[in-house]
Order: sequence, then structure tokens, then C-alpha cells
Amino acid sequence: MELECLDISFKYPGTSQYVFESLSFTITEPGFHALFGPSGVGKTSFAKIISGDLEGFSGELRTGRIQKIAYTYNLERLPGWASVGNHLNKIIPASQNNLKKELIDVFGLETCLNNRFSQLSMGQKNRINLLRYLLQDFHLLILDESLANVDEPTRETIILRIKSMFPQTFFLYISHNVVEVSRFCKKILVFRGAGKVPQSILVLGQDLQAGEKPDQKALEQTMLEIMNAS
Repeated sequence: MELECLDISFKYPGTSQYVFESLSFTITEPGFHALFGPSGVGKTSFAKIISGDLEGFSGELRTGRIQKIAYTYNLERLPGWASVGNHLNKIIPASQNNLKKELIDVFGLETCLNNRFSQLSMGQKNRINLLRYLLQDFHLLILDESLANVDEPTRETIILRIKSMFPQTFFLYISHNVVEVSRFCKKILVFRGAGKVPQSILVLGQDLQAGEKPDQKALEQTMLEIMNAS
């Protein structure tokens, strides 16, 4: 499986300014990869092009055998009239119950299941939403700030467990956290914004797995490369 984005350019209808031009990005291996950059540089637009939620771009998008692409973002909401547990039970097949229980434990959500979605904190809402996507059938999952409002130790636990539980799955992680993408991601596409040449630079991350300790010098070098590329 692989994902190829070749010379992708995009501007919104009725505007003359490109959000980005001639962006290319290739993923050939499963695991965590990242889109990084400040707000407004086109990360979400690029992600929605990959997911098929945004059209009107030029260039070529090749998904190969990655046919099932899901996109989740941090402000996505669930119906508020039923408890979170009941909602999950309705939308998730019984064959996924063991995985569901494991993810609920990893995400620290056991005490939330009897509450309505509107009663949860922002961090709890983000975790519930991500959990339900992980229980769907996909080849590539795009996480657009999906762990925003979740504390750092919990985010680290979740990312490492996802990597170990889904080793053959492709993930594209959008985050403003330079330490996080440097530590846990393989390929990091750094968006530089319209008018800059090139508009994106590829940096290789440390791709840490559960139980591994970072090489501090290598981690600092990766972070420096990302910040210099921005």
C-alpha cells in the first residue's frame, strides 16, 4: 500500500490566492506520519483532499490499495440524547467488543460511558471521538488535532498504544506540537505557507515505539530541522 500526492495545488473557489502549490508527499510504510505547521497554512485542506472531502485541486492523488480513508477532527461531536456507552454499543459491531474494551481502558474512559457526550470535558470528547474511529474499518486514518485538550502523558500513552495495536495501519497526524511529531512520527511534512519556496519540507522523525527511550541528541536535531523548515 502507498499514498502518493503529486504536485497538489489548491485555492478556494472565488479566490486568487493559492492555499498551497505543488505539494508532493509519499507514504509507503504504515505507521504514524505527520503534517506540521502553524494555523492557516493548509494542513486541514491538504488532509481533506487526501480523504476525498475536498475537491477542486490540481495535481494527482494516488491511493493505491489504500481505499478506505477516514478523517476525524477535534471538534467533531456525537449525538447528545443518549449515553456515550449506548451510542458506542449501537454503532460498533459485537465482533469489535474486545477491542472496544481495550481501547476504553487505554483511553481512560470507563467512567465516562454513562454520561451524555455534552457532559464530558473537551479532552474526554476528543478521546471518545477518536476511539469510535479506531473501531471502524479503514486503511488510513487522518487525525486532525484529534488529541487536542488531552494532557501530554495521556496523549503519549494513547499514541504509543495505537502504534502497537495497529502496526500495519497508516495514520496521518496533524499537530502543532513539535516535540510530539518529532518523537512519534516517521515522515513529517512541514508546511511553510503560501509564498515560500519550497512550500513544504520533509523531515524524518524518530518514530519511537512503546518501551523505547529517545536519543535526546537525535530528537533535538529533528526538532531543529522542523523549526528551521517552518
